[in-house]
Amino acid sequence: MDILIKETGHKNERTLVVVKPDGVQRGLTGEVIKRFERVGLKLIGLKFMVPTKEAIKKHYTTDPGWIEKTGARNIHSAEEKGLEPISHDPIEMGNIVLNNLVDFMTAGPVVAMVWQGAHAVKIVRKLVGSTEPLSSDVGTIRGDFVLDSYDMAEAQGRAVRNVVHASGCIVEAQAEIAQWFNSNEIIEYKAIHEQILYQDFSNLLGK
Repeated sequence: MDILIKETGHKNERTLVVVKPDGVQRGLTGEVIKRFERVGLKLIGLKFMVPTKEAIKKHYTTDPGWIEKTGARNIHSAEEKGLEPISHDPIEMGNIVLNNLVDFMTAGPVVAMVWQGAHAVKIVRKLVGSTEPLSSDVGTIRGDFVLDSYDMAEAQGRAVRNVVHASGCIVEAQAEIAQWFNSNEIIEYKAIHEQILYQDFSNLLGK
Protein backbone atom coordinates (compact mmCIF):
# COMPACT_ATOMS: atom_id res chain seq x y z
CA MET A 1 0.00 0.00 0.00
CA ASP A 2 1.33 3.42 -0.92
CA ILE A 3 2.05 5.85 1.90
CA LEU A 4 -0.62 8.57 1.79
CA ILE A 5 0.29 12.21 2.18
CA LYS A 6 -1.73 13.96 4.84
CA GLU A 7 -2.09 17.48 3.54
CA THR A 8 -2.06 20.12 6.27
CA GLY A 9 -1.70 23.87 6.26
CA HIS A 10 1.15 23.62 8.74
CA LYS A 11 3.68 22.15 6.34
CA ASN A 12 3.20 25.05 3.92
CA GLU A 13 3.97 27.78 6.46
CA ARG A 14 6.74 30.10 5.27
CA THR A 15 9.15 32.52 6.88
CA LEU A 16 11.86 34.93 5.78
CA VAL A 17 15.45 34.66 6.96
CA VAL A 18 18.17 37.13 6.03
CA VAL A 19 21.81 36.42 6.81
CA LYS A 20 23.05 39.91 7.61
CA PRO A 21 26.36 41.41 6.42
CA ASP A 22 28.19 40.30 9.58
CA GLY A 23 27.03 36.71 9.06
CA VAL A 24 28.12 36.73 5.42
CA GLN A 25 31.52 38.26 6.23
CA ARG A 26 32.15 35.69 8.95
CA GLY A 27 31.33 32.78 6.64
CA LEU A 28 28.31 31.66 8.67
CA THR A 29 25.79 31.33 5.82
CA GLY A 30 26.35 27.59 5.48
CA GLU A 31 26.00 27.07 9.22
CA VAL A 32 22.73 29.00 9.27
CA ILE A 33 21.36 26.95 6.37
CA LYS A 34 22.49 23.71 8.02
CA ARG A 35 20.58 24.51 11.22
CA PHE A 36 17.32 24.98 9.35
CA GLU A 37 17.80 22.00 7.04
CA ARG A 38 18.70 19.77 9.97
CA VAL A 39 15.40 20.47 11.75
CA GLY A 40 13.44 19.59 8.58
CA LEU A 41 12.57 22.94 7.02
CA LYS A 42 12.71 23.25 3.22
CA LEU A 43 14.55 26.04 1.40
CA ILE A 44 12.28 27.38 -1.37
CA GLY A 45 13.86 30.76 -2.17
CA LEU A 46 17.37 32.20 -2.00
CA LYS A 47 19.18 35.25 -3.32
CA PHE A 48 22.56 36.92 -2.72
CA MET A 49 22.38 40.68 -2.93
CA VAL A 50 23.30 44.10 -1.56
CA PRO A 51 19.99 45.65 -0.48
CA THR A 52 19.23 49.31 -1.10
CA LYS A 53 18.60 51.76 1.73
CA GLU A 54 15.03 52.19 0.51
CA ALA A 55 14.45 48.42 0.65
CA ILE A 56 15.74 48.18 4.22
CA LYS A 57 13.63 51.12 5.38
CA LYS A 58 10.58 49.48 3.83
CA HIS A 59 11.48 46.16 5.45
CA TYR A 60 11.62 47.55 8.98
CA THR A 61 8.59 49.81 8.62
CA THR A 62 6.13 47.25 7.26
CA ASP A 63 4.36 47.83 10.57
CA PRO A 64 3.46 51.57 10.54
CA GLY A 65 3.98 51.74 14.31
CA TRP A 66 7.44 50.13 14.25
CA ILE A 67 9.42 53.38 14.62
CA GLU A 68 7.52 54.65 17.65
CA LYS A 69 7.36 51.24 19.35
CA THR A 70 11.05 50.59 18.77
CA GLY A 71 11.98 54.04 20.04
CA ALA A 72 9.86 53.63 23.18
CA ARG A 73 11.40 50.22 23.84
CA ASN A 74 14.94 51.58 23.53
CA ILE A 75 14.19 54.53 25.82
CA HIS A 76 12.72 52.20 28.42
CA SER A 77 15.69 49.85 28.15
CA ALA A 78 18.18 52.69 28.70
CA GLU A 79 16.28 54.05 31.70
CA GLU A 80 16.07 50.58 33.26
CA LYS A 81 19.87 50.42 33.12
CA GLY A 82 20.20 53.87 34.70
CA LEU A 83 21.45 55.37 31.43
CA GLU A 84 20.41 58.60 29.76
CA PRO A 85 18.76 57.82 26.41
CA ILE A 86 19.94 59.72 23.35
CA SER A 87 16.41 61.10 23.06
CA HIS A 88 13.23 60.93 25.13
CA ASP A 89 11.10 61.24 22.00
CA PRO A 90 10.08 57.71 20.87
CA ILE A 91 9.81 58.71 17.21
CA GLU A 92 13.19 60.43 17.19
CA MET A 93 14.76 57.48 18.98
CA GLY A 94 13.06 55.04 16.60
CA ASN A 95 14.47 56.88 13.61
CA ILE A 96 17.96 56.71 15.13
CA VAL A 97 17.59 52.94 15.47
CA LEU A 98 16.25 52.68 11.92
CA ASN A 99 19.15 54.69 10.47
CA ASN A 100 21.64 52.46 12.29
CA LEU A 101 19.93 49.38 10.86
CA VAL A 102 19.93 50.84 7.36
CA ASP A 103 23.67 51.57 7.59
CA PHE A 104 24.35 48.06 8.89
CA MET A 105 22.17 46.13 6.44
CA THR A 106 23.51 47.96 3.38
CA ALA A 107 27.18 47.76 4.38
CA GLY A 108 27.70 44.55 2.39
CA PRO A 109 25.95 41.60 0.77
CA VAL A 110 23.23 39.62 2.50
CA VAL A 111 21.65 36.24 1.81
CA ALA A 112 17.85 36.34 1.76
CA MET A 113 15.98 33.05 2.09
CA VAL A 114 12.46 31.70 2.28
CA TRP A 115 11.99 28.57 4.39
CA GLN A 116 8.90 26.38 4.42
CA GLY A 117 7.64 23.76 6.83
CA ALA A 118 5.46 23.07 9.84
CA HIS A 119 5.52 25.96 12.32
CA ALA A 120 8.30 27.54 10.26
CA VAL A 121 8.09 30.98 11.90
CA LYS A 122 8.30 29.74 15.49
CA ILE A 123 10.87 27.05 14.71
CA VAL A 124 13.20 29.54 13.02
CA ARG A 125 12.82 32.07 15.85
CA LYS A 126 13.67 29.35 18.36
CA LEU A 127 16.76 28.28 16.43
CA VAL A 128 17.92 31.87 15.92
CA GLY A 129 17.62 32.97 19.57
CA SER A 130 17.00 36.34 21.20
CA THR A 131 17.62 39.56 19.28
CA GLU A 132 20.47 40.40 21.64
CA PRO A 133 23.22 37.78 21.28
CA LEU A 134 24.28 38.22 24.92
CA SER A 135 20.79 37.11 26.02
CA SER A 136 20.54 34.21 23.57
CA ASP A 137 20.73 30.66 24.87
CA VAL A 138 23.62 28.35 24.07
CA GLY A 139 22.54 26.17 21.16
CA THR A 140 20.92 29.01 19.22
CA ILE A 141 22.59 30.64 16.22
CA ARG A 142 23.08 33.95 18.00
CA GLY A 143 24.03 32.31 21.29
CA ASP A 144 26.66 30.13 19.65
CA PHE A 145 28.23 32.52 17.15
CA VAL A 146 27.91 36.11 18.38
CA LEU A 147 29.24 38.00 21.40
CA ASP A 148 27.60 41.39 20.80
CA SER A 149 25.21 43.13 23.19
CA TYR A 150 22.88 46.12 23.28
CA ASP A 151 25.32 47.92 25.59
CA MET A 152 28.19 47.55 23.12
CA ALA A 153 26.03 48.62 20.18
CA GLU A 154 24.62 51.66 21.99
CA ALA A 155 28.07 52.75 23.18
CA GLN A 156 29.32 52.68 19.58
CA GLY A 157 26.18 54.18 18.06
CA ARG A 158 25.43 51.23 15.78
CA ALA A 159 23.00 48.36 15.26
CA VAL A 160 23.58 45.18 17.20
CA ARG A 161 25.38 42.54 15.15
CA ASN A 162 23.34 39.38 15.43
CA VAL A 163 23.99 37.46 12.16
CA VAL A 164 20.41 36.90 11.00
CA HIS A 165 16.96 38.42 10.68
CA ALA A 166 13.93 36.15 11.10
CA SER A 167 10.27 37.08 10.70
CA GLY A 168 8.45 37.52 14.00
CA CYS A 169 5.01 36.14 13.12
CA ILE A 170 3.11 34.63 10.19
CA VAL A 171 1.59 37.94 9.07
CA GLU A 172 5.00 39.62 9.22
CA ALA A 173 6.57 36.75 7.31
CA GLN A 174 4.03 37.02 4.51
CA ALA A 175 4.63 40.77 4.14
CA GLU A 176 8.42 40.44 4.28
CA ILE A 177 8.58 37.59 1.77
CA ALA A 178 6.52 39.68 -0.66
CA GLN A 179 9.02 42.54 -0.26
CA TRP A 180 12.13 40.44 -0.82
CA PHE A 181 10.93 37.91 -3.40
CA ASN A 182 8.78 37.88 -6.53
CA SER A 183 6.43 34.93 -6.90
CA ASN A 184 8.59 33.47 -9.70
CA GLU A 185 11.58 33.39 -7.34
CA ILE A 186 9.83 30.93 -5.00
CA ILE A 187 10.38 27.33 -6.11
CA GLU A 188 7.65 24.79 -5.43
CA TYR A 189 9.05 21.25 -5.23
CA LYS A 190 8.85 18.03 -3.23
CA ALA A 191 11.72 17.18 -0.90
CA ILE A 192 12.36 13.55 0.03
CA HIS A 193 12.53 14.27 3.75
CA GLU A 194 8.91 15.51 3.67
CA GLN A 195 7.79 11.89 3.22
CA ILE A 196 9.18 11.13 6.68
CA LEU A 197 7.97 14.31 8.34
CA TYR A 198 4.45 14.56 6.96
CA GLN A 199 3.29 11.19 5.61
CA ASP A 200 1.71 8.14 7.21
CA PHE A 201 4.55 6.39 9.08
CA SER A 202 2.80 3.06 9.59
CA ASN A 203 3.87 1.15 6.47
CA LEU A 204 7.60 1.79 5.97
CA LEU A 205 8.39 -1.93 5.62
CA GLY A 206 5.81 -2.43 2.89
CA LYS A 207 3.94 -5.10 4.84
